[in-house]
Amino acid sequence: MNTLTRILPADRIIRLQLVMIVVVLALFALTLGARFFSLGNFQSIATQLPVLGMLALGMGITMLTGGINLSIIASANACSLLMAAIIVAHPAQPLFLLLALLAGLLLAVAIGTLNGLLIAVIGVSPILATLGTMTLIGGLNILLSNGTVISGFPPLIQYLGNGDLFGIPVALLLFLLVALFLWLLLEKTTAGRSIYLLGSNEKATRFSGVDTRRVQISVYVLSAVLSWVAALLMMAMFNSAKAGYGESWLLITILASVLGGINPDGGFGRIIGLVLALIVLQMLESGLNLLGVSSYLTMALWGAVLILFIALQNRSS
Repeated sequence: MNTLTRILPADRIIRLQLVMIVVVLALFALTLGARFFSLGNFQSIATQLPVLGMLALGMGITMLTGGINLSIIASANACSLLMAAIIVAHPAQPLFLLLALLAGLLLAVAIGTLNGLLIAVIGVSPILATLGTMTLIGGLNILLSNGTVISGFPPLIQYLGNGDLFGIPVALLLFLLVALFLWLLLEKTTAGRSIYLLGSNEKATRFSGVDTRRVQISVYVLSAVLSWVAALLMMAMFNSAKAGYGESWLLITILASVLGGINPDGGFGRIIGLVLALIVLQMLESGLNLLGVSSYLTMALWGAVLILFIALQNRSS
């Protein structure tokens, strides 16, 4: 059966997500009232969503090809540690700030290229290739940083995580711009169509004249670059860099992608769906925190939701 017919249509996914947003709002209106609908709570949601959102976009674009990128968190931490080390070694020097950003970007491109070569050229399955790079990079992060925290960044970095423009957090605006770029790439360009075709049927796509190896490598490089952007936002949010930041977010990025309508087998999914799924998950997490629910129970809930949603998708085939 064609993978495009095995999940709900995109318009039904989006309608379902809008309904979920209304239901979540109604639920927390009854249980939390003004505590949930306070300005501070919505500012907190708007501040926390962009980092997870960047990582989820990096996960989602690889899933469109039928792959996965388990190394996004380790890659983000590696980029943040490298940039942080350069910045704090040469404080108050704009040239070294630019050098740090460039070094982080080049590291992300190198990680993405490694993943892409393992998958597209050598033929390693995406889950094993990125599991290997995740383990390798995670170990190097701890080894080279000794597990310490690197902190103390210039105001420009901190502004990304704490500044606002016309009352809207700068980090949220950056996330929306990146999401818009990816939407245009996937929906309006030949490269985007090649990504969907690759995820739908790699062999047929290759025989049609598309360089599937180049497409796969490009997708994993783009995923790593999104991890670099997430690293910048993590540094800005925490005013520090550490090897262990965001370790619990990997499941949530997969959950957001699947809830957003991206087919785990590839070939189907839209950026708007992923963004709406992120909003639902962030509101749920915020509401559960206000209710005093344990973070471990929340993680268990995410796992149960992921299993349930995949099961419902398979029943719809």
